[in-house]
Amino acid sequence: MELKHPGKIREQQTARGVRRRVLKDTRIDSMKETVTVTWGGRPLSLETGHLAKQASGAVVARYGETVVLVTVVAAKKPREGIDFFPLSCDYQERTYAAGKIPGGFFKREGRPSEREILTCRLIDRPLRPLFPKGFRNDVQIIATVLSADGENDPDVVAISAASAALSISDIPFEGPIAGVRVGRINGELEINPPISRMAESDLDLILAASRDAVVMVEGGADCISEEVLLDAIMFGHKSIQELLAAQEELRAKVGREKTVVVAPVVDADIEAAVRQQAEQPLREALALEGKLIRNTAASAVRAEAKVALAPQFEGREGQIGAVLETIESEIIRGSIINDKKRLDGRGPADIRQIDCDVAVLPRTHGSALFTRGETQALVSATLGTGEDEQRVDSLFGESKKKFMLHYNFAPFCVGEARPMRGVSRRETGHGALAARAVARVLPDYDDFPYTIRIVSEILESNGSSSMASVCGSILSLMDAGVPIKAPVAGIAMGLIQDGDNYVVLSDILGDEDHVGDMDFKVAGTSEGVTAIQMDIKVSGLSRDILERALEQARLGRLHILENMQKAIAEPRSEVSERAPRIVTVQINPDKIGAIIGPGGKNIKNIIATSGAKVDVDDTGAVKVASPDKESIDKAVAMIKALVEEAEIGKFYLGTVRKITDFGAFVEILPGMDGLVHISQLANERVASVHDVLKEGEELVVKVLEIDSSGKIRLSRKAALDEDIAKYKK
Repeated sequence: MELKHPGKIREQQTARGVRRRVLKDTRIDSMKETVTVTWGGRPLSLETGHLAKQASGAVVARYGETVVLVTVVAAKKPREGIDFFPLSCDYQERTYAAGKIPGGFFKREGRPSEREILTCRLIDRPLRPLFPKGFRNDVQIIATVLSADGENDPDVVAISAASAALSISDIPFEGPIAGVRVGRINGELEINPPISRMAESDLDLILAASRDAVVMVEGGADCISEEVLLDAIMFGHKSIQELLAAQEELRAKVGREKTVVVAPVVDADIEAAVRQQAEQPLREALALEGKLIRNTAASAVRAEAKVALAPQFEGREGQIGAVLETIESEIIRGSIINDKKRLDGRGPADIRQIDCDVAVLPRTHGSALFTRGETQALVSATLGTGEDEQRVDSLFGESKKKFMLHYNFAPFCVGEARPMRGVSRRETGHGALAARAVARVLPDYDDFPYTIRIVSEILESNGSSSMASVCGSILSLMDAGVPIKAPVAGIAMGLIQDGDNYVVLSDILGDEDHVGDMDFKVAGTSEGVTAIQMDIKVSGLSRDILERALEQARLGRLHILENMQKAIAEPRSEVSERAPRIVTVQINPDKIGAIIGPGGKNIKNIIATSGAKVDVDDTGAVKVASPDKESIDKAVAMIKALVEEAEIGKFYLGTVRKITDFGAFVEILPGMDGLVHISQLANERVASVHDVLKEGEELVVKVLEIDSSGKIRLSRKAALDEDIAKYKK
């Protein structure tokens, strides 16, 4: 037996005692606490201390039978050598939450879906500005849907749960905030309408807010007025107050002491030296016209200042960069607030020059080039058939997307060279915003049975490429001959606020977005709003400012629409000659089997023979598509032949399929047989059916009777005078 040193034994015992005390303290701290509020007519609870206890903060939110777990964890030390806040946010929907197993070959969840990415952005955007300046510790937020009841959407629940988890943690956070969905059904605003009722709503608005201010808005609408939209935002903000109170109650019960962050302080001597060296040259550089010229000149000033001051302030180069950034912001903001003059010389409500062209690509179904200042979008529209629909498998069941809008933002559009790593979250978000804006004016599928895909390629970017994509999408749709209900345009608004003074900016530049206090994108027709997205960086935004911004956006939208209509005033009268023509044939749903045939034999034969695409849905609507009219006509004729119903008294050219002692079974229509009794074979008596007919023989017969069970009685005798050639097709 190995003898241990007595001192070591006492040391180990002491360590175990400390460990026992720590575990005991942990158990005390991890007792479950729950707060519950009635929200939107249903209870919502925030619970902590039971799950994921090793996270910096963890909250389980329950709304109906929808359950979301949100965890937050912060690194113990700041990340060295960075000048940004390293926040990552993930939202994941587990299929078991809805009692499902993932479809496809792989039976586990894979890369995030579009919905998951968009929800990540909904959580990230309102929370990111609420961390203190200078905080450089990695923070990770993970929201996991554990249960989904199909009625209470977990997205807004996750926003509030993330805020609650941060609030009770030791992570420095200037919250809380909460999220809510506002709908409008039969003209009445509602908080968090169940998913089953959202189809009746002409508004789908998600907002996040603190006690005093709305900090994020995202949504789509069916051309509602700015006044209604503003009322909906205020209505949602009011309803959030009780959720904020619930978070504050939970924090009072179990909240941990916050980590203190010492805000970076710039030495006064460094600031003075940088201002003397660079302030005037920066003013001159920022007064130049053109984004690239201006940025190149400003970059040269910054580089020269760093080189000149580096020997004097060795090891404090980061402070030099911070002062340069502050000076640049002051110059841009001061010019707008004091002189009402912007970087490119425009006034606050002025919109840059707009150029619109259509039919710019020869082989697409529809195309457009939309240029506004130094932002340019090349947009194409492609029309497809039902085979081109996107199948979506989510917690709420399988669905099909008949309209898709994809947004691509390549590095060259901002003069950069960097690796392309697939579709970014930003590209997904901007594409979804543009899609919401356009979707509300697309024709009903029953009237225009096409799958539509739009692709926006951003070729230049200096402010609101997503809104340029909206404008380009509408132009390309009209060029493709899509009968949209009304043209839509989009505009990005900004805000510079200094105390009680503020200036609302129309059609903001990228630099104005960077140093500004609001990024407010509004899209709509001349009659109302179809999509909105707003992110706010200031602590408070009054109703007056919002009202002013919406009205200025409306006027700007009308100006853009006027310019768009100079390029193309209305949709072309016909779809592009390169697009498939689609004809719908409505059949009895009971006849769908006849169209498909055994093993798909019949429909495959129609496609192979006619060259057209054929799609059949459960309602009996058969869609035939082809750029060639002859192919469509041939396919339609074959379909009608397959589903044609026999008529009493009508003559048919049939084929003998089976001979029996009492008569012959004759196929008069595909898959439809009738019996010619031996007594109806000829005017004279027939001793044996084989004396008159043989299998495979063609003959003309007349339908004498169709009984209640569908059995058909035929007569050859009544059709002996009919010429077979007359009935051959």
